[in-house]
Amino acid sequence: MGTHLERFAEPAAEARQALVRMIVADGGLTDPAWCRAFEEVPRHLFVPYYFVHRPGGYERLWCEDLDPVRRERWLRGAYYDGPLATRVRDGELISSSSQPSLMARMLQALDVRDGDAVLEIGAGTGYNAALLCHRLGDGRVTTIDVDTEITESARAHLTDAGYRPRVVTGDGARGCPERAPFDRIIATCTLPSVPRAWLPQCRPGARILAPLSTGLIALRVRDDDRGRVAEGHFLRTSAYFVALRGGSAVPERRIGGVPRRMLENDLFRFLLTLTAGSLDPHEALSLWERERRPTRDRFGVTVSGRGQWAWLDDPGGPYVWPLGEPGDGER
Repeated sequence: MGTHLERFAEPAAEARQALVRMIVADGGLTDPAWCRAFEEVPRHLFVPYYFVHRPGGYERLWCEDLDPVRRERWLRGAYYDGPLATRVRDGELISSSSQPSLMARMLQALDVRDGDAVLEIGAGTGYNAALLCHRLGDGRVTTIDVDTEITESARAHLTDAGYRPRVVTGDGARGCPERAPFDRIIATCTLPSVPRAWLPQCRPGARILAPLSTGLIALRVRDDDRGRVAEGHFLRTSAYFVALRGGSAVPERRIGGVPRRMLENDLFRFLLTLTAGSLDPHEALSLWERERRPTRDRFGVTVSGRGQWAWLDDPGGPYVWPLGEPGDGER
């Protein structure tokens, strides 16, 4: 294990306990098994350095800094309930360690059971995979990322922490067929749509949890007369992640003529992103006002071999629109 683990073991343990108490008090952790995982997996091992945004660029904090004040800032930040920028390239954030309380909510929403096989899309630092390993065991967890530097770093962090899931370098939009079938798929990067390549890699009854359009979509996989189908609602919470790389990019949207106050509304921005390419912004605004500012959990997504679509309240209509391009993730 790394020297920084031994050096910071005691203060890090105290910081983890404080972080868990805060997440529990806020309602983000209720499952004792996940509480133990967050109490025992050392997050600081997965972020030996990270970047803090400053005017004009980023400042790096790291565990081996010779300045004890900066080392203390690094450790305190490692257990702060916020996202940490862990990889920046040409001024662009390409990888991060997610906010722990959001990770806790996502892992609980994943609804794992003993013996489940889980595929994680987006290896990041390896911390989320370590939490999954703590809960399910190393052999039940696969994590994949398109960037070799990220997977090598995640593998090293996981080894230092004593976990050995399968770490794969590849396009997460295509899943990981050689490790299928899976009972759960969790993505830790924002998707433009749900890759249909994931569906045949899931067992019937599997659950998919992924960031989509600043929200978290929770899908249940089933078989019916249309073949393999995944369908479900968004969770109520917001979620902002680094975009998926290797698959389709998250589309940008030019918006004109919509009142600024609406563009600053988090829920309306969610609707705009979800309907990008399908509804004109003014149509989206009309829907928003007509339906009395619907929250995220009123929206849902259906994915099948014929394509995928988003909907409000009911997958059968009346408010249904196409989501993404046919064949996403099946190149």
